[in-house]
Amino acid sequence: MDAVVVWDEGYLGYNLGAEHPLNPRRLDLTMRLAGELGLLGDVDVVAPAAATTAQLARVHESGYVDAVRAGRPSVGPRGLGTIDTPVFDGMHEAAALIAGGSVAAARAILDGAPRAVNIAGGLHHAMPGRAAGFCVYNDCAVAIAWLLDHGVERIAYLDVDVHHGDGVQEVFYDDPRVLTVSVHQHPATLWPGTGRPEELGRGAAEGTSVNLALPPGTGDAGWRRAFEAVVPAALAAFRPQLLVTQCGADTHREDPLADLRLTVDGHRAIYQRLRELAETCAEGRWLALGGGGYALARVVPRSWTHLVATVLDRDLPPDTGVPEEWLSYATPFAGGDLLPTTLTDGADPAYQPWDGTVDTAVDHALLAARRAVFPLLGLDADDRRD
Repeated sequence: MDAVVVWDEGYLGYNLGAEHPLNPRRLDLTMRLAGELGLLGDVDVVAPAAATTAQLARVHESGYVDAVRAGRPSVGPRGLGTIDTPVFDGMHEAAALIAGGSVAAARAILDGAPRAVNIAGGLHHAMPGRAAGFCVYNDCAVAIAWLLDHGVERIAYLDVDVHHGDGVQEVFYDDPRVLTVSVHQHPATLWPGTGRPEELGRGAAEGTSVNLALPPGTGDAGWRRAFEAVVPAALAAFRPQLLVTQCGADTHREDPLADLRLTVDGHRAIYQRLRELAETCAEGRWLALGGGGYALARVVPRSWTHLVATVLDRDLPPDTGVPEEWLSYATPFAGGDLLPTTLTDGADPAYQPWDGTVDTAVDHALLAARRAVFPLLGLDADDRRD
């Protein structure tokens, strides 16, 4: 069985409003670009069913699901009707469809697909009893819970969004079967204000939350240097049977909501590294989800087209041209900006591996993560020979 793409036009119904930064058009633009570049022609594109009440209840409180289904603002404990997560028509149905898409991707892997991708997924901020950060249902956690219920014993969740993967960490903070790893901008400088290295998991799960908090301004080279100094060793120590990744594109230097400085070329290199880590550390099984990304037309479609290509083993050269048909379609959504005509930002994402020195803010960040969690994983925090 080949890799699977999960997609449904109904995803576009997850629409928080015309002026909201999480614009569903980014999904449409990505799938159109991937299709026009020939990535999807003979691919198994799976149409999901909405997540069931029972599947949602593995992660979310029943009272919260009832509130979402009712579609009434409940700003207090439920977080519905805020500026970040306004109530909209068909909210339950749209959010449940995205969660069901991530479950469908998980199911495809257990049915024999080596990899699956759901670009509409990655709504990682939703908490068990409240909406948060544009996220209504936490599809990442719903899919992980489904996998645990269907016999997977150790799962690694790796979040490369610019924001901390707080909702997924919260859901599994006590569960030693799930390793949550989040690489994000430092919480002192960005919402949600969590994700410090000292957040390690609780009880029997201590050591199964890994947080790598990077300084604002970190670019491709620093991001990859820090990632390589922390993440592969943590995954190898945990020995997951399946890797789930949240691949937010909001680390990009043009993203309006955050302050990291990555490029589309850096994203491409990261996605290819995730594929390698799935092969070497997770029995080849990789469930890839989307996430944040607010440079609607210039960045997200190009980044996630590379993600889809990587999942499908159809890697595209960085200088691949963007089809004229796509440029014509996407231009009205570009806010007057010129659209790039290739899948590259012209950047070299090369990096220098960490050599044990601590000369930069990135070095301090990676060492803080290593010293917090590596001893709990049986690793030497100060030994660079991971």
